[in-house]
Amino acid sequence: MIEFLDGELVAKSPEAATVRIGGAGFNVRIPLSTYDALPREGQRVRLLTHLHLREDGLSLYGFATELERSLFRMLTGVSGISNAIALRVLGSCSPAEFKRLILDGQADVISHMVKGVGAKIAGRMVLELKKPVEELEVQAAESAAGQVARDVIQALVALGESRLDAERAVRDALSALGPDADHQQLLQQALKR
Repeated sequence: MIEFLDGELVAKSPEAATVRIGGAGFNVRIPLSTYDALPREGQRVRLLTHLHLREDGLSLYGFATELERSLFRMLTGVSGISNAIALRVLGSCSPAEFKRLILDGQADVISHMVKGVGAKIAGRMVLELKKPVEELEVQAAESAAGQVARDVIQALVALGESRLDAERAVRDALSALGPDADHQQLLQQALKR
């Protein structure tokens, strides 16, 4: 199993990163929270990984922290939660917020917050993850860039955008502006599409 990748960050986007190790480049799918933590391209990066074996091949997922990887594994252990949905959950809220939603039994908030998660799956998520999430040690702090992205997504949703369209617009804006963009820059760029 591939436990982590440690090498040069060749390329990054809000959905994936490419890490060069020796003469090989590894493409890993990442949540938005990991994208926020990545260094500039050309710099050294270390990503914790999860290797997923499928009938049609292998998929590699990368995470900035052990907490993100643990939450991803917990989420994909819930029936009906795909890897893509697990990444969306991690990109939609901080680990501290996710823990609070699960412990408070707020399945309705989760189903509105994450595209692809209906009331039934959100309810199952709350039921199955309450005990494991309760045992997680979660820090309330998160990167400033991650909070900015989440705030802009919430603002776009408040303006009438669907959650999926808002996430897509913010990811595109982050790709164009980089992770150092402030609220106003990110919102303006997201509204241009």
